[in-house]
Amino acid sequence: MTFDVSTLAGRLAAVRASMADACRQAGRDPAEVVLLPVSKTFGVDIVREAVGLGLRRFGENKAQEIQAKATALAGENLEWVVIGHLQTNKAKVVATYASEVQSLDRPDLAVALDKALQARGRAIDVLVQVKTSPEETKSGISPADLLPFLDELKAFHSLRLRGLMTLAEASEDEERVRACFRTLYRLRDRAREAGHAVDRLSMGMSGDYALAIAEGSTELRIGSAIFGARSYKV
Repeated sequence: MTFDVSTLAGRLAAVRASMADACRQAGRDPAEVVLLPVSKTFGVDIVREAVGLGLRRFGENKAQEIQAKATALAGENLEWVVIGHLQTNKAKVVATYASEVQSLDRPDLAVALDKALQARGRAIDVLVQVKTSPEETKSGISPADLLPFLDELKAFHSLRLRGLMTLAEASEDEERVRACFRTLYRLRDRAREAGHAVDRLSMGMSGDYALAIAEGSTELRIGSAIFGARSYKV
């Protein structure tokens, strides 16, 4: 089947078909893997078009971008997910507009988010970002510190722990990429054995999501394959 990838609808259909094919090749049920469209740097009009295609949940890197889009699209009943590195001084914005944070990676951020959420009478889902890549540019808590951090999170009732997230190494070597995903999968097993509710694994993006599916991902963060080439002027 061919898709008109010059349109948003065509690219979305192509990604969904590719996801389903990757699941079949991995011996998995496509229903096990959720798509999180990443709308970072794309304008409100493009997001509105995506809403018209049935999308209601969007990943964003920056708190201020979530604020702007949530304000412009108020009334659409959308969910905004933080997937980028988050500074503690953005906690109030996130606590106001976001429904989920997938990049929780340190205790001081947990404290800031919990304080801001309690002030607003809210609670949100969180995924803990783990650094499985050797690259210095990648954020995340170290695998060695993960279980103690998960224990600390029990004290923050406004943060509902749901799973783990990672960014794989940017490499042409598929085995190096898969190793990052495999590490997160094994860490999830260890966390479950320790009694933590970490069912979700957010791993895999436009360039490596087939590998992530093969290694057990339950959620893919896909942006450019759906929305097209990015402009980082935003």
